[in-house]
Amino acid sequence: MGFARTCSVALVGVEGVVVEVQAGLEPGVAAFTLVGLPDKSLTESKDRVRAAVVNSGGEWPQKKLTVGLSPASVPKGGSGFDLAIACAVLGAAERIDPRVLADIVMIGELGLDGRVRPVRGVLPAVLAAADAGYEQVVVPECAAVEAALVPGVSVLGVRSLRQLVAVLTDEPVPEEDPDEQGRPDPLLAGLRMPGTGAATGIHGVGAAHLDLGHDLADVVGQLSARTAVEVAAAGGHHLFLEGPPGAGKTMLAERLPAVLPRLGQDESLEVTAVHSVAGLLPAGKPLVDAAPYCAPHHSATMQALVGGGQGIARPGAVSLAHRGVLFLDEAPEFSSQALDALRQPLEAGHVVIARSAGVVRFPARFLMVLAANPCPCGRFSQRDTLCECPPARIRRYQARLSGPLLDRVDLRVEVEPVTRAELTVRGARGESSRAVADRVHAARERSATRLTGTPWRTNSEVPGRELRSHWQAVPGAMEEAERGLERGVLSARGLDRVLRVAWTVADLSGHDRPDAGDVALALQLRTGVPRGVPMMIGASA
Repeated sequence: MGFARTCSVALVGVEGVVVEVQAGLEPGVAAFTLVGLPDKSLTESKDRVRAAVVNSGGEWPQKKLTVGLSPASVPKGGSGFDLAIACAVLGAAERIDPRVLADIVMIGELGLDGRVRPVRGVLPAVLAAADAGYEQVVVPECAAVEAALVPGVSVLGVRSLRQLVAVLTDEPVPEEDPDEQGRPDPLLAGLRMPGTGAATGIHGVGAAHLDLGHDLADVVGQLSARTAVEVAAAGGHHLFLEGPPGAGKTMLAERLPAVLPRLGQDESLEVTAVHSVAGLLPAGKPLVDAAPYCAPHHSATMQALVGGGQGIARPGAVSLAHRGVLFLDEAPEFSSQALDALRQPLEAGHVVIARSAGVVRFPARFLMVLAANPCPCGRFSQRDTLCECPPARIRRYQARLSGPLLDRVDLRVEVEPVTRAELTVRGARGESSRAVADRVHAARERSATRLTGTPWRTNSEVPGRELRSHWQAVPGAMEEAERGLERGVLSARGLDRVLRVAWTVADLSGHDRPDAGDVALALQLRTGVPRGVPMMIGASA
């Protein structure tokens, strides 16, 4: 009996499980049996693999063939096992030395002509292989740069099955015919998968929002909102912008990623792994090194926001915005079920989705920005009577954002309409994104130094008990906030969040500890109630 084995990776969310692909040949009627909990797309690999082997010049064994995927208790799906199955079959047929295949992890889909096509999730698959101790990985040629991001792993990129067989058997590697000039490479189609949310407004644009076309200097006026954006970026605090249409809420949210610091190496790998699983990595840029920005439409379902779908769950907007910005424009128009589903990832930094096919965990440490009109017509204000909405309708509209959700938002700012004088004045522009980003970077450096040796990176991640016990404000600075807790203006969670924002304000101002002025500004940003402190910080004061 001929036997050979090699390895591949099954993805469960953004985590991988190394799967041993075993092939056994025995005398009997020619048949191909695939076992090990394969799904429909994996079951169809029998026909793809057979055609690929034959069209690559190999001979298909005319014996009873059994291919097993171990561990058999793990559900397996997708077409990324094709390459491993083909090589295991050729190893069992003694076309390839089985000893060569045993310690190699293979990931890739096979076309009927033997070409190796890319699949989603190459980076997390290679990370799983490296964690399991494997040092050699074979991937499609166009995904080799993505796989090479994992240190300590030797990556071989192949364009066809013929090339891989030649490499494994020490034969001359054949040259593949080049594609026609001026036409896109058809193999790159697998790097961006349809149906993953890109067409519904859920996408990560990354560095696209760092260009000069999205500069904070374009925002006219809005000193309070600009200060809130700076504080949100420095401490990773969630932000709620409320104001009439055309006041600049969307402009502010779109310019927030340009103020955030660049992602570190570990953060880039986390974000890239999620986008790789979702099939949203842009061709030619395998590493996402800038904060992603996701702005789903208000018609998005709960599954589109937090993840889900049929079969194995896919990442939603909260995961695509990991280490970046999730912008919910027209927030009251979202369904209440979808909005309330955000509570758990806002606190935990991850989302757990339970399905019949298994439990999936996706990272979801994002900065949420909510934008809303004050009423359905958008003209409600305490200073004029332009709004014609009945009071009951206004209350129903504002009640669509539940109290528990808003309690998790650190900063609430009313965006005022831009006046004619502000809009028509010449030469008076606000600070640029670069100037604000420098202060944000300096504040992040201060908080990182203070949090050295802890699992937290920003002020918004520090638990309240740690803040109260290890990083307290100046004695007496929190008295006004504590009185707000007694009067019911703040909840216990709200009091902790005021202290977190106060630490961010102190970092931006260069203070060693939050003083009464820092806490007062944090309270003003938290409650939206003016407290007589200027809405300016540090160098912008």
